[in-house]
Amino acid sequence: MEQNLTIKNWAEDDQPREKLMLKGKQVLSDAELIAILIGSGSRNESAVELSKRILASVDNNLNVLGKMSIQQLMTFKGIGEAKAISIIAATELGRRRKDEEVVELKKITSSKAVFDVMQPIIGELPHEEFWVLYLNNANKVIYKSQISKGGITGTVVDVRIVFKIAFEQNAVGIILTHNHPSGKLEASDADKTLTRELKLAGNQLSISVLDHIIITENGYFSFQDENIF
Repeated sequence: MEQNLTIKNWAEDDQPREKLMLKGKQVLSDAELIAILIGSGSRNESAVELSKRILASVDNNLNVLGKMSIQQLMTFKGIGEAKAISIIAATELGRRRKDEEVVELKKITSSKAVFDVMQPIIGELPHEEFWVLYLNNANKVIYKSQISKGGITGTVVDVRIVFKIAFEQNAVGIILTHNHPSGKLEASDADKTLTRELKLAGNQLSISVLDHIIITENGYFSFQDENIF
């Protein structure tokens, strides 16, 4: 009979990966994160134990770890060239992320603000694309995603994908947008039907559909502004 194993029964090298999937990246120690990078240890030492030994050599200081060379890392049994390169690449990404300025989230205060965000992305395209802006409870854009890409006259939208992304991003509100390559600033019957469908789904899922904006090269049409929302 097949036995269901809990995380405590899994091989130690598998635990950090499973722990990340189950509990999130924040709960992992530095050693566990490094263990995910290197994948495996040696015959006598797990990836986690090896990672702890590497960290101990630099007094558990990630900044010092980031300054180690490939040759220095390879002095540890179980660390070959490929694993050393993985560690160095990861620490360099961390350094670059730290150096970058925090991007100020764009707050949506009007339909014009949506136009300013989306016109450079879809306003001049020769085909239709449907995008969704995902907002936090301060109406700031935390994520934007292309949901579908179509032809000259239309595109197909999967409602499930729209709200799957909303849950993944912890969004409390969304704004629908798509472009009209023709330049026509008018909502079609299909646009209206899709908007009603998404708004109904949002109501059931406690995610507010705040507006639907049609974007062209030089202007926009807001369902909310036109009171047809």
